Amino acid sequence: MRAARWSALHPWSAILAWVAFVAFAVGLAIAIPTQETTDADYRVGESGRADALVAEAGFDPTDTENILITARAGALGDDGAAAAQAIVDAARTADGVVEVSDPQPSADGSALLVSAEVDGEDPAPLVAATQDVAAAYPGLDIRESGDLTLDEAISDQVGEDLSSAEVISLPVTLVLMLLAFGALIAAGIPVLLAATSVAATIGLMAPLSHLVPADESVSSMIVLIGMAVGVDYSLFYLKREREERAKGRTTLEAVEIAAQTSGHSILVSGGAVIASMAGLFLVGDATFNSLAVASILVVAVAVLGSITVLPALLVKLGRWSDRPRVPLLWRLNRRIGRGGISSRLLGPVIRHPLAALLAASVVIIGLAIPALTMKTHSATLDTLPQTIPEVQTIKAISADFPADAGASARVVVRADAGDRQQVGAALEDLADRAAATGDFVAASGGVEVSDDGRTSVLTLGMPYDETDDRVPAAVEEMRADLVPASLGDLPDGTEHVVGGGAAEDVDFSHKQQGRLAMVIGFVLLLTMLIMVLTFRSVPLAIVSTVLNLASVGAAFGMIVLVFQQGWFSGTLDFTSPGFVINWIPLFVLVVLVGLSMDYHVFVLSRIREHVESGLPTRLAVRQGVADTAGVVTSAAAVMVSVFAIFATLSMMEMKMMGVGLSAAILIDATLIRLVMLPAILVLLGDRVWWPWRPPRPTGQRVVEPEQGYAAVSA
Repeated sequence: MRAARWSALHPWSAILAWVAFVAFAVGLAIAIPTQETTDADYRVGESGRADALVAEAGFDPTDTENILITARAGALGDDGAAAAQAIVDAARTADGVVEVSDPQPSADGSALLVSAEVDGEDPAPLVAATQDVAAAYPGLDIRESGDLTLDEAISDQVGEDLSSAEVISLPVTLVLMLLAFGALIAAGIPVLLAATSVAATIGLMAPLSHLVPADESVSSMIVLIGMAVGVDYSLFYLKREREERAKGRTTLEAVEIAAQTSGHSILVSGGAVIASMAGLFLVGDATFNSLAVASILVVAVAVLGSITVLPALLVKLGRWSDRPRVPLLWRLNRRIGRGGISSRLLGPVIRHPLAALLAASVVIIGLAIPALTMKTHSATLDTLPQTIPEVQTIKAISADFPADAGASARVVVRADAGDRQQVGAALEDLADRAAATGDFVAASGGVEVSDDGRTSVLTLGMPYDETDDRVPAAVEEMRADLVPASLGDLPDGTEHVVGGGAAEDVDFSHKQQGRLAMVIGFVLLLTMLIMVLTFRSVPLAIVSTVLNLASVGAAFGMIVLVFQQGWFSGTLDFTSPGFVINWIPLFVLVVLVGLSMDYHVFVLSRIREHVESGLPTRLAVRQGVADTAGVVTSAAAVMVSVFAIFATLSMMEMKMMGVGLSAAILIDATLIRLVMLPAILVLLGDRVWWPWRPPRPTGQRVVEPEQGYAAVSA
């Protein structure tokens, strides 16, 4: 209230201060380079220790590029051998290439593989050499993919996706705001606040990244959350200010009332979002730490803007915020009226609350049941856009040369340099034992030894796809049986660990076991406490928590149905990987609970207003939900549209976030908040406010005019 009043009385100072703040934040991003996460930030468990040992041993951190040679038709023949040799010769003279392997034939002889170690970050010289050889042998299919080229292709695709999302989200949001307000300036204010909040947050993340390194997905998350909450908060404020002006109040009075009501709701809901996002810190993962910092920051900036610069803009614009009007949309808004459609929908719910609650519960439970079958896994080649040529090349290499490109395990041994030969013999024995199980195949290169002779590395491939259920079982067998049998007799002080991509997956899964339940408990408990402190009602806090759980269950169920079972895969243009990417459920959980609390708090605050004015709870529920239904619908439409844009992008992580959140918000804003919430509140009656007691109407009776309930003199 004090912030809004100061901004309303000093509008130009508040506006200029916000502009200066955003400009300063953007300047930080230009002046301070962003510190991104490194491989060391993601080390977990035994596999993380293996990576650390390899790094400490000073192994040359070169990247591997693979060139695959196959025939376009028939057998390779002499051309295949000649092309392979030509690639070897060209690669050895290419800039940045430090080592090239001899051509390696596949098991059935249908393909040849040449591996090259590249020192640096530019694969262009090697790519050019490969393309020159490919042009000289048109009858062969010569393709290159590896650490550098695949990363480059993925980065280009992510950049293209994010640019597309940013370009589409702004006009879509503006159109939705035009539908909500029917006036151009009023529609532009929420979009402006959201866009400046996003820009300021991205700028502030630059210096903060030196404390908490920024994951590569942070920018997309800031856009995702920032546009949603920035528009929502402005929408809540604008709608209430406009409503009060329509009652005949001055602009300053309307802004003050909006600050006291909607502004208070914004602070509470912003606190709930921040509390929810803070749950990500419990995971103890570099990605989640980065996402938590960014999401908390963008929500805080959006809240700051909504209680400072927004009141200043509204006072300065006055009734000009309703100009220029879009005639058709303006008339449509006036004709529908505040809560016009929702009042008709709410009627049956208020009259038959138990039947409505049971019917809605059946739908929610039906959607949540598939979540019990959720299978999670880290991102793999199958979750990358299959339209990327480098992805198809790596998959082809993995099929023909599983030891070099498929799932693999890496055994790292650190011992005294004098024990080098004994360690080497033990690792050779381990390779033989592992191969005898059928779960492992020896990779090319044998045992690698560091320059100081203390660290030895053995890489073993697996004849399985990364997502095969036999991969984690093979890693566990390696750790529990094979490694102790072969390396158990090495001298005291010797350290041996099993790492590699397959082991990293196993360790991450072990770390996450129980974390989802812990984060759910933390988020729900914290939001419950916020509800108790805000509304001084224990039953209301419990109801809010139960409804949040219902939303989460329905969201998880939708993600499983779409991405694990493949529903609508054709429409969304993806091939189901058969699992959910392991970090998506946690992220969807905290974002969904946080964002749904936005309009949940807004609706309950309005209901409480009516109860405090003397309306019985039953009528207050109907009128409060009807009053806020238009705002909630508009807010949910913005969230759903922004998230749905991400569902159309090519990266599977973006699709999962987009589908999960858009479907969940749609269900939450309609079935849960328009059916289950009012039904429960009506069934509980005045008991829902315990231990607070609603005031009794004194000398007034309740009538039902066209636009809602009101208390008039008896």
